[in-house]
Amino acid sequence: MPGHLYILVSLALFFIGTTGVLLRRNALFVLMSVELQLAAGSLALVTFARGLGDQRGQVDAIFVMALAAAEAAVGLAIVVSVYRTRKQINLDGIDQLRN
Repeated sequence: MPGHLYILVSLALFFIGTTGVLLRRNALFVLMSVELQLAAGSLALVTFARGLGDQRGQVDAIFVMALAAAEAAVGLAIVVSVYRTRKQINLDGIDQLRN
């Protein structure tokens, strides 16, 4: 498959993730949308690295995956903590962190 098709798939994934971040109010959907954006960036990095015949893009993609794993762990911990105290994970309802 040609490289430009991978870039188009990456662009579509990134726009789907951006739409999810901007339109959804549920914190879990927002976290999944951010993960989708990071995956799209990784796909673009690997595609450009393959097109240039270089390995640096693939190494950078591994770092992005590690960042995505850390973001998921911390974000999910925050969501669970907020759910235990507020009994909701709607972003509109948790804009104030005080009681």
